[in-house]
Amino acid sequence: MLSLPQNFAMIKRQIEHQIRKKIGMGKAIIIMGARQIGKTTLLRQIFGEDALWLNGDEYEVRHLFAHISAVRLQALIGKHSTVVIDEAQRIEDIGLKLKLITDNLPKVQLVATGSSSFELANKINEPLTGRKWQYQMFPLAFAEMVNHHGLLQEKMMLNHRLVYGYYPDIVNNHGEEKELLQQLSDSILYKDILKFDNIQKTDKLIKLLQALAYQIGNQVSYNELAQLCGIDGKTVEKYIMILEQAYIVFRLKPYSRNLRNELKNTRKIYFYDNGLRNALIADFRQVGMRTDIGALWENFMISERVKYLHYNGLWVNSWFWRTVEQKEIDYLEDADGQLYAYEFKWNAEAKAKVPKQFAETYSNAIYTVIHPNNYESSHFLYPRY
Repeated sequence: MLSLPQNFAMIKRQIEHQIRKKIGMGKAIIIMGARQIGKTTLLRQIFGEDALWLNGDEYEVRHLFAHISAVRLQALIGKHSTVVIDEAQRIEDIGLKLKLITDNLPKVQLVATGSSSFELANKINEPLTGRKWQYQMFPLAFAEMVNHHGLLQEKMMLNHRLVYGYYPDIVNNHGEEKELLQQLSDSILYKDILKFDNIQKTDKLIKLLQALAYQIGNQVSYNELAQLCGIDGKTVEKYIMILEQAYIVFRLKPYSRNLRNELKNTRKIYFYDNGLRNALIADFRQVGMRTDIGALWENFMISERVKYLHYNGLWVNSWFWRTVEQKEIDYLEDADGQLYAYEFKWNAEAKAKVPKQFAETYSNAIYTVIHPNNYESSHFLYPRY
């Protein structure tokens, strides 16, 4: 059984270090990320029980902020030097309320978390312009787990991670993964997505999520998804945007510079966590029994890359590449003018060759095939730039 420390946030070293540096600088600290990835646990490690802790999921807290004023805020906060508001997006006009605190109580360190950028980011961007530091958290990462218990141990867990993912509760509760993932998917679906007033076709959204889960690693067409789910293309695009802003999925655009036959208008959509993806389609078969293992491997590697780039402040542009003749590169990065091309192969013995058109057109690109025998040493999950 794999067991993390009870307070697993000790392994969120990069983001913890960044947050600690910003304490007391007169700006709000905003942490975004899906539910149950450890935002509150991390903040309790940083600020302890001396902070004033408020939860926007609670009716009493939302009611308290309904008619708040600077005088009432002062009375509420009292002698606390730090105020933490969890799930702040649930509070009406939260951007103005946060601005009220930062403007009138400059010695108080304000911290807010949100599990939906659709709600929180849209509400705070204008009121808190120039008044906030904003960070994003993800499920646990391969690099974090290596730091926790070593490379060998984490490599031994690879097949498990491909099926069950990296949500902290899943990592910490061996043998209960299926039940916990099903509960997690229901929680995210009903608390952060379906509660929006403008989402009325619950069955359509669930069908869309499942369709996306089956198509990871493939190009998706909004029109085809619309026909499959029985909704129009604009609704599909809106729903996918909401899924992105709830930290369920993310999109990759196609790379197109020189060739007329390069695809320009399609997208690839990936899940931030393999376990959540598998829960949505109720498929927890082990690696040796799966026909989608190549897609799971690709999703795992690209989602891990997203985490690594974000936590280490590495700014790159990311794409995939494909032509109408179906010649393709799984993943591209442009870093400081250097183009990197990656292919993901679950079978280390499978033949992989850079497409001739790509090699001739982008002759400066560095091409790498990543498989289970070399992924930890490929620089994909460790610094290169």
